[in-house]
Amino acid sequence: MPNTVSAKKRVRQTQTRTLRNKVRRSTMRSWIRKVKEAAAAGDKATAQSALVQAYRHIDKAAGSHIVHANKAANQKRKLTRLVNAIA
Repeated sequence: MPNTVSAKKRVRQTQTRTLRNKVRRSTMRSWIRKVKEAAAAGDKATAQSALVQAYRHIDKAAGSHIVHANKAANQKRKLTRLVNAIA
């Protein structure tokens, strides 16, 4: 347990950031899943609209250092190829 005032504050800040990061990571993963589900169903229009939102949330997560920038780029590349492969 923290003893000093500043250490207690750091614990509170860490808890707040952890919750915020969980929400951002979860939202990002949800949009990635929506793109994959639409692609699996063969619905190109839905997949493309979900891809735009997935890009937005992946970029936000990378900007907040929730995911590494290279991982974000790889995810975007894979999702784009998946959507483009829909006939």
